[in-house]
Amino acid sequence: MQRIEGLMRRAIEDYSMIEEGDKIAVALSGGKDSITLLYALKNLQRYYPKHFEVVAISVNPGFEEFDTKLLQRICDGAGVELKIVQTNIKQIVFDERKEKNPCSLCANLRSGTLNTTAKEMGCNKIALGHNEDDVLETFLMNMIYAGNIGVFSPVSFMDRSDMTLIRPLIYVPEKLTKRFCKQKELTPMAKVCPMDGTSKRQYALDLLKELEINNKQTRANLMGAIKRANLDGWK
Repeated sequence: MQRIEGLMRRAIEDYSMIEEGDKIAVALSGGKDSITLLYALKNLQRYYPKHFEVVAISVNPGFEEFDTKLLQRICDGAGVELKIVQTNIKQIVFDERKEKNPCSLCANLRSGTLNTTAKEMGCNKIALGHNEDDVLETFLMNMIYAGNIGVFSPVSFMDRSDMTLIRPLIYVPEKLTKRFCKQKELTPMAKVCPMDGTSKRQYALDLLKELEINNKQTRANLMGAIKRANLDGWK
């Protein structure tokens, strides 16, 4: 956790992610990254010079395997309030519309629900658990599939919802979130989406691993390229 908090704090300060009086909703999916983010932010809250609140919001897409009791145990252990929102996203995306490429629609529906709930709880910011691997995978996907150089921003302000998205784990490699959950004996939720492991993102993940085998500097070089490319929000 000390290593994770150090990397997270550097990202927070590099991009001014947290200000005095913020109320931050952690988007808790039950995966290792969102669990780690929840605990790390709660720990940071104890000594960070700027005072902020932390709550957790989990959007239940409607899959039978979605374990709400696990999420509650995680939040109880971290000492964080949890709001679980029941939705029919699975029914809309998979049963009714039968989307061949469901990820985009599903993400948009979950995002809308998350934003609305965060607003209702008095939050002004939402913390997402995207880690360094997610940054690099998205960067590769945009080049391979979209033909452009781009990646999500560390901080994004959404005009419609008057909500700011922050990604405090952008400097944290995925292997550290895995290690943290294992050491804390926190069992992430099993994959509930049928698209897990079959998407274009999985291809980008496999490609990144292959590139790292041949060049140990791949990760650092890609992150350096992102920072030097003058991409929106990166410095």
